[in-house]
Amino acid sequence: MVTATTTAYRAATFGDALRSEWTKIRTVRSTFWALLIAAALGIGLGALISGVSANHYATDPGVRFNWRPVDHSLASLGLAQLAFAVLGVMLVTGEYSSGMIRSSLAAVPRRGRLFAAKATVFAAVALVVGEVISFATFLVGQALISAVSAQAPSASLGQHEVLRAVAGAGLYLAAIGLLGLFLGTMLRHAAAGIGVVVAVLFVLPGIAAALPSSWQHPIEKYWPTNAGQQVAHLVRDSNTLTPWAGFAVMVLFLAVVAVAALAVLERRDA
Repeated sequence: MVTATTTAYRAATFGDALRSEWTKIRTVRSTFWALLIAAALGIGLGALISGVSANHYATDPGVRFNWRPVDHSLASLGLAQLAFAVLGVMLVTGEYSSGMIRSSLAAVPRRGRLFAAKATVFAAVALVVGEVISFATFLVGQALISAVSAQAPSASLGQHEVLRAVAGAGLYLAAIGLLGLFLGTMLRHAAAGIGVVVAVLFVLPGIAAALPSSWQHPIEKYWPTNAGQQVAHLVRDSNTLTPWAGFAVMVLFLAVVAVAALAVLERRDA
């Protein structure tokens, strides 16, 4: 006599969703290439800026007057942030373009759980890689400053607020990556998501800079990405928030975008 057997199934837990998202992020080629580009832009360009600036320190009074060795080293992360944002967009939109999102939702029907797992795994990866790039960019840049010019002062992690600025730069890179992830979730199309990211990071702040000062200063002070960058700056400029207040504005903005992205994800078909 043949006895029928049944297989017990259970709903996917948050741990299952985390493991699934970890497998996805480490096996797609876009992760490797985007982070490699971010490292090349951050470390390579940061070394170039630091070396050139140090080389002109003795001969250019303008360079000496505005000498900020930490900001010189970390300035390149302004471009590296774009690679993090694009990676965040691509991780979501790639699933939609390939149709894999239907499999993901079948395995984890609770969309909030899937969204939270994807954001958690990506945030962890982006934070670790962002901090590695930030510290490497700083250390290489300061070593070049010391090697190129005996007169140009360099900075160390033990100096006041330097560790906060370097670690803050890694935090900011991870936050920008999450912004890309949330925008990709809302828009589902890579080109649209990347276009909005570029507008938020570069286009709209550039437009604000051309406005009358009565409009320009409040916008520059509270624009989320401008405010968030203050956590990576050692010296405050006029019309800027304090480092952690600025980063809090960025986190609040991310929370709003995340809620909007989840609402869109819950209400539409895969």
